[in-house]
Amino acid sequence: MNAHVNEFRSERRRDLAEQMNRFRDEPIETLREFAANSAEGIKSLKTPVRALAHSGVKLATVSQSAVQDLIELESEIITSALTAAAMRLERASQAEGVVDLVFDQAEMLGATRDRIVDHTTRAVEIFKVTGRDLRGVARHAYEVVIKATEEKVPEVKRAKRKVKRAVRKTTARARKAAA
Repeated sequence: MNAHVNEFRSERRRDLAEQMNRFRDEPIETLREFAANSAEGIKSLKTPVRALAHSGVKLATVSQSAVQDLIELESEIITSALTAAAMRLERASQAEGVVDLVFDQAEMLGATRDRIVDHTTRAVEIFKVTGRDLRGVARHAYEVVIKATEEKVPEVKRAKRKVKRAVRKTTARARKAAA
């Protein structure tokens, strides 16, 4: 890991040194290129910004639709629970005895269970559709912004480093070093 970090640092230093040398040798040309590249970079932001804004609108639509569906479901749940409670009270008031009361209430348990299962299934379906829509918005935003940006980014060209050659020692220097 340290070797990788050191190699990365040395590459960055070398690149920075090359840029500084180029800036020192050709300051006006370097600034012109920098300005042109910056202008191109700023122009290239138009599409991702528009895509993100469009994705934000889609996200708001999806979330608004999900909240609307959930509010409608909640209203239906409350209405059906109130209707069932009123029906239970009506049957309780019409019961001739405790046995009839218990049988009537037990008879209504199946309908209550079915109603709860139906509401739960609808809630799960709302969340499933919302999740699918959110995934679609995220996928679209990713494809438009990230993939398009990755395709447009040019590969960085690095200057080739000059390799130093080993210099042969003369025989006199070699004998001196051996002694």
